[in-house]
Amino acid sequence: MDFEHINIWYWALVVLVGLMGGIIGSYWGKAKSSSDKEMELLQSENETLKTQLEACQKEQSQVITPPKVETPSALTENKFNATAAKEAFGKKIKENDLTLVEGIGPKIQGLFHGQGIKTWKALSETSTVKCQELLTSAGKRYRIHDPASWPMQAKMAYKGQWEELAKWQIKHKSGKF
Repeated sequence: MDFEHINIWYWALVVLVGLMGGIIGSYWGKAKSSSDKEMELLQSENETLKTQLEACQKEQSQVITPPKVETPSALTENKFNATAAKEAFGKKIKENDLTLVEGIGPKIQGLFHGQGIKTWKALSETSTVKCQELLTSAGKRYRIHDPASWPMQAKMAYKGQWEELAKWQIKHKSGKF
């Protein structure tokens, strides 16, 4: 009799463990599928943004601009205006702080500084391909960043287009609309 009694508890335990595993697996599967869907959505939005950026760059390259003549007023037009920057962003902005660019943090700024890119002007003149090469060469943790808009944002900062930059960053915060 004792063996039959033990046998029942054994099978009850097996069934209980199976049910628990099924419940946990079900929740885990739902969580994984929702994160996969979110990742697909983010990748789709990223592709859309890249396409839009390429179209803008193509359109911009087709616009013919007359050569710029350096005049005394043109030499001072890019002078950093901390007050205007603070008004647009609501916080103190340091001149040539690359972290002002959406997507660049202190570590990426250090990476760019190490490569001689220390100003908004220098970043604005750096191709997105070069930016991506720098990120890729820095290791796995940097490859996930998308520098497609960084030169454009740096150019706005360099030119003192604070309101435009602030509006653009609000619209594209972390790649989300």
